[in-house]
Amino acid sequence: MPRKRASRKLAADVSLLAAAAAFALPLAWVLLSSVDPHAGLRVRVPDGLTLANFDAVLTPDITYTPLLNSLLLCGGATALTVACAALAAYPLSRFRSRLNRPFLLSILFATSLPITAIMVPVYALFVRVNLIDTLQGTILFFAASQLPFAIWLMKNFMDGVPRELEEAAWTDGASSLQSLVRIVLPLMGPGVAVVTVFSFVMMWGNFFVPFMLLLTPDRMPASVSINDFFGNRGMVAYGQLAAFSVIYSTPVILLYVLVARRLGGGFALGGAVKG
Repeated sequence: MPRKRASRKLAADVSLLAAAAAFALPLAWVLLSSVDPHAGLRVRVPDGLTLANFDAVLTPDITYTPLLNSLLLCGGATALTVACAALAAYPLSRFRSRLNRPFLLSILFATSLPITAIMVPVYALFVRVNLIDTLQGTILFFAASQLPFAIWLMKNFMDGVPRELEEAAWTDGASSLQSLVRIVLPLMGPGVAVVTVFSFVMMWGNFFVPFMLLLTPDRMPASVSINDFFGNRGMVAYGQLAAFSVIYSTPVILLYVLVARRLGGGFALGGAVKG
């Protein structure tokens, strides 16, 4: 038995190491190739370090304008998604109805719909209502596409906030909206952080939606402009592509660092309703 357990543990460790290597190798390629003057498809330690790849991509047309467009699109859509998800999750969490479960199941079904299946009618609708090739139209669609899962997540986190705290606020004359903003949302900080990070990351890496809804090159986000590094006849500037990828990943990493404490904080409301 001890030998069996040891062999199983060894097999599990090897499997975990193989999975870790599968994730680590692409990251290592990006970091090493970004400072490699002769970057290629192989993962290798560069003969010499250079910042020429970053100098080549740090221009308004290649990096600054697409990144600004991405921040406007994803930041605005994330804020709209979190706000709408909180307003939609509150009655689902606090009020009991026979329609709650069918509504939540419908939301769960909506999250499984492939985005490509609805882009043709969405494109036709946006053309008809003059929202095609507009940042605000893309923001609205981004928010609508992420809202179902955001509501589901927000509702589950909101269930963990004791109702007694809101009742105490109602006794002092607070309205339902005031109790949501001043009591519930501050206490479910980890939940809001999870929804924010998840929504932002899913939008930040989305290529297909802005590629379909935006037509003007100056309005394209970084997720679409990265395609410009893949030239004709199979020619790819691997070093510049890696440098752009490092810069492109920075906002997501910074967002996670900013909310990391809230993600691991927990609610800690065990004694809040005692006494």
